[in-house]
This record gives sequence, C-alpha cells and structure tokens, in this order.
Amino acid sequence: MMTSAPHDSANPPADDAYLRASPRLFENPVLDKLSRVHWSVPLWIYGPVIVVLAGLSLSNLGPWWSAAGLLLGYFIWTLTEYLGHRFLFHYEFPGRLGARIHLLIHGIHHTHPNDPLRLVMPALLSGPIMLIAFAVASLLFGLPLGYAVLTGFILGYISYDMVHYYVHHGRPKSRLGLMLRRAHMLHHFRDPARGFGVSAPWWDYVFNTAYRPER
Repeated sequence: MMTSAPHDSANPPADDAYLRASPRLFENPVLDKLSRVHWSVPLWIYGPVIVVLAGLSLSNLGPWWSAAGLLLGYFIWTLTEYLGHRFLFHYEFPGRLGARIHLLIHGIHHTHPNDPLRLVMPALLSGPIMLIAFAVASLLFGLPLGYAVLTGFILGYISYDMVHYYVHHGRPKSRLGLMLRRAHMLHHFRDPARGFGVSAPWWDYVFNTAYRPER
C-alpha cells in the first residue's frame, strides 16, 4: 500500500499539535486541507438540507407518507453503508494508482484510525453521493416521495458519521455505545474482513460478517 506524503518535522505547521495525528495526504495544500474535516461539519451542511426536505415532504405528502419515506430512506442508507464499506472501501485496486486510490478512499483510516480530522466524510465526497442519491430517489420514487426518502437517507448518513466519530473519540457508557465501539475496534485491530456496519451492525449478522463470541 502506498504511504502518505512525509511530514516535514523541521518545518511544522502552526497547528501541528492538532495535526500530529493527521498525516498529509496531498502535496497541494488546498487539497490536503479539503481532505480534513471537523466532525461537526456534516451537521452544519446537511442539517438545513434535512429541514428543507422534511418541509417539502410534509407539505406535499402529510405526516404518514413522510414518515414511511423517511424510514425507507434510512433503511436504504444502512444497506449502502454496509455494502460500500465492505466492497468499495476495502477493495484493493491493482497497481500503484490503485494503491493510491485505496489509500485515499479508506486505507488512510486503517493506517491512522484515530486521525480526528478524517473520521467523517469531507463534503467533496459526501456531496456527490447525496446528488446521486437525489437522482436515484427521484427516478425510482418520483417527487415528492423522493424528498422523504432522501431525508431518511441523509439522516442515516449523518448518524453514520456521528457514530463513527464517537466510537473513535467518545467515551460510551451505554450498552449500545459499548457494543458499537467494540465491534468497530475489532474491525480495526483484529479482523478487517468483519464488522462492516458502523452505525447499522445488524447487516453483519444478515450477511454473516459479524464477530462471534467464540472468535
């Protein structure tokens, strides 16, 4: 696997104390800055989007159809999360370029799992995903039902990002929080071929990729 660009210890950046756990990915400073994101950014970007979509859903569909579309969208997200993590994020593309692509998509996270600035998706990645989701929802369900489905899809995505950050840097006390953290840490440090559902671990049981007690 191709390694990230070396950090110049002789000329540390001004915020080196915070970035020490966040290795450089791009020589271009703009691209490298865009590859890092504070955990709260998805809330600021997609919170207003969710409010607008929910308003469109309620005004055109009413509460029951809006709730049904939201639940369907959330269900679709959880399956997308599992399949994307298992088959895209962990696919090792051939060649040097393939190794670089894998590093940028997900390999860097397994090399530096506690990088605080690369635990949620940057907008350059999540934005196109949401645009594709809007196009697919509009095509499959039409509008205005597609608004409700997309609301649930984006809520699922935000839940994934927040859970992912929390299991790395939070201090869970509840049984659910401890279970989610344990499953994800096993994925990182014991067997990366299991435990692909970060916020939706039930898909690992459906597809037989969950950790068993005897393992």
